[in-house]
Amino acid sequence: MIKKIICLMLLHICISCANNNTAAVIDKNKVSLNDPESLYKIAKINFDQENFELSKNQFIEIKKLFPLSNEAIQSEIMIAFIYYVQMDYANAILNYEKIINKYPSHKELDYLYYMVAICNYEQLQHEALDGYYNNVALNSFEQVIKRFPKSKYAKDSRQKIILVKSNIAAKHMEIGRFYLNNKKYFAALNRFKIVVDDFSITKFTPEALYRMVEAYHEMGMIEESYNTAALLGHNYPDSKWYEYSYNLVEQINGKKTVLKKIRNFF
Repeated sequence: MIKKIICLMLLHICISCANNNTAAVIDKNKVSLNDPESLYKIAKINFDQENFELSKNQFIEIKKLFPLSNEAIQSEIMIAFIYYVQMDYANAILNYEKIINKYPSHKELDYLYYMVAICNYEQLQHEALDGYYNNVALNSFEQVIKRFPKSKYAKDSRQKIILVKSNIAAKHMEIGRFYLNNKKYFAALNRFKIVVDDFSITKFTPEALYRMVEAYHEMGMIEESYNTAALLGHNYPDSKWYEYSYNLVEQINGKKTVLKKIRNFF
């Protein structure tokens, strides 16, 4: 009882701290401190006015005072969202995951999983840097699609997956080029093959095939170089990387043009 009284006093202080615009919408003197719906409205108004810390404290008090109410659940979601807005992704994810575990049948469960994925996605780094969040974000969006294939968040999740895969592919390409420039051809090939095999939907696939042609050429693996050039020409005939492959293989083929040789494969 004493704890509840203290919470009510703290909440009253929070309401008193609200600005004049909030008071104009809801008369704080007419608000019952035993009414979670009214208290939630006040907290939401403060949030809409970007008084994030004040609204977060109000949502926290609602959760403490009325733990079994619908407003308490919504307050938990709003607290997580405020952390997200403040770019405190660690606390946002922590709170979203707590809600997921606490309310596994919540009607907005798809939204909660989606927000976890978004928090991870917004922490993506440049492809040349540590790509930890690439894999975490990819797994998070795949969870949304797997669990909620018909959700309104599924379409955006699929689009984000393409972007994340492009970021991962870019990282492999960066490392592969480094190995290639340092004449570590097998290591380079492994990176380019990952792009071709696992991230073929990205824009980097034609270049990855061309780099494989380069690596095979430098190692004297002429047949593999031809075969990879043929694969590049068959799938990306208008790509500049296909033209580069012509020029590269022509150095081996002498007077016989690369175009003629590749056409012989089909």
